Amino acid sequence: MCSPGEAPPGPAPAGDLPPEWETDDERMAFLFSAFKQSREVNSTEWDSKMSFWVGLVLARGRRRGAVRTCLRELQNGFERRGSVPLGLGTVLRELLRRGKLQRESDFMASVDSSWISWGVGVFILKPLKWTLSSVLGDSKIPEEEEVLIYVELLQEKAEEVYRFYQNSALSSHPVVALSELRSLCAGLCPDERTFYLLLLQLQKEKRVTILEQNGEKIVKFARGLHAKVSPMNDVDIGVYQLMQSEQLLSQKVESLSQEAEKCKEDARSACRAGKKQLALRCLKAKRRTERRIQELHSKLDAVQGILDRIYASQTDQMVFNAYQAGVGALKLSMKDVTVERAENLVDQIQELCDTQDEVAQTLAGVGINGLEMDSEELEKELDSLLQDSSKDSLDLPPVPQKVLSAPISDAELEAELEKLSVSAG
Repeated sequence: MCSPGEAPPGPAPAGDLPPEWETDDERMAFLFSAFKQSREVNSTEWDSKMSFWVGLVLARGRRRGAVRTCLRELQNGFERRGSVPLGLGTVLRELLRRGKLQRESDFMASVDSSWISWGVGVFILKPLKWTLSSVLGDSKIPEEEEVLIYVELLQEKAEEVYRFYQNSALSSHPVVALSELRSLCAGLCPDERTFYLLLLQLQKEKRVTILEQNGEKIVKFARGLHAKVSPMNDVDIGVYQLMQSEQLLSQKVESLSQEAEKCKEDARSACRAGKKQLALRCLKAKRRTERRIQELHSKLDAVQGILDRIYASQTDQMVFNAYQAGVGALKLSMKDVTVERAENLVDQIQELCDTQDEVAQTLAGVGINGLEMDSEELEKELDSLLQDSSKDSLDLPPVPQKVLSAPISDAELEAELEKLSVSAG
């Protein structure tokens, strides 16, 4: 199949086809016939037929949302009463010439990437582009199973993946595991092969870069919608390793918390059964596990602190760049402003404000003395409120004086065991 992993394509729905598809047999017979060998024989008919099929082929790709197609898939999609269009090969060749379609092999060979390996036997080498394509050229009609790509649709879907990532929680990290990105984009990409094609398009646009680290591929995105991605460096790899450590530590803490809870339940069960020594051993195991959780928490805090400082430094750099751009814009906007013109403008504004104040006072019938009297009354009321609030005192609980002791003694374990015994009883 030319579209592995995708749903088997079927005939186009009636609503996606032109009105004459079912009503005008004579017209459809002409459209389903093969093209003349030369357009010069009858350029009007040739152009009319080509325009019909070009629009229909591109509309079908956009309706299905699949960036990949082939001649056989289109023949099946446009089958009419047991017949298939005989000129679709010529239409695809024309779309290749216009740049609306591109051979998948040529597209992948145009991207400088050493990580293309899909597990389906697809390995594209650069020499392939210069041997087959240069000899055969775009004049060759695609074979039935040869995979073609809708160029504009591929670019649009790659942009959609990029924006989807930027709006996700993963964008807070400079790098992300390829497997995590694949899970994030599962709803946007119908199959894994399309997902890789979209990544290749983003890499071609210099918006992502991909590196294999310890057998796992990691992806670095450009920081910003119109920025270009910088090459993967040691800092990016170090941040990725810290992120992996943070994830492993969090998982270990969660696992140990469940283990400590289980030890507590085992001790309670032993109390019910009257097995005191077994209950004590369970409590000791619980305390050891809790101390281990505390140690891991301190390491996890350290890792998270380092990551926070890295992210803060990146934010500071972005702020610095924004300030720098702002200063340049301010200089540009104020190049015609002088101090003398500014002083003159301020004088005019002050004169207008004074005139407006005089008019407002005249209309309101309120003098300056009245305003001073209101201000004095407000200050007295404020002093009264401040004196009342100073009389209130806060009742705070006493500061605890007890200090946490060092290792738990057997006597304390006995006391905890007694509590468990009572609750079990």
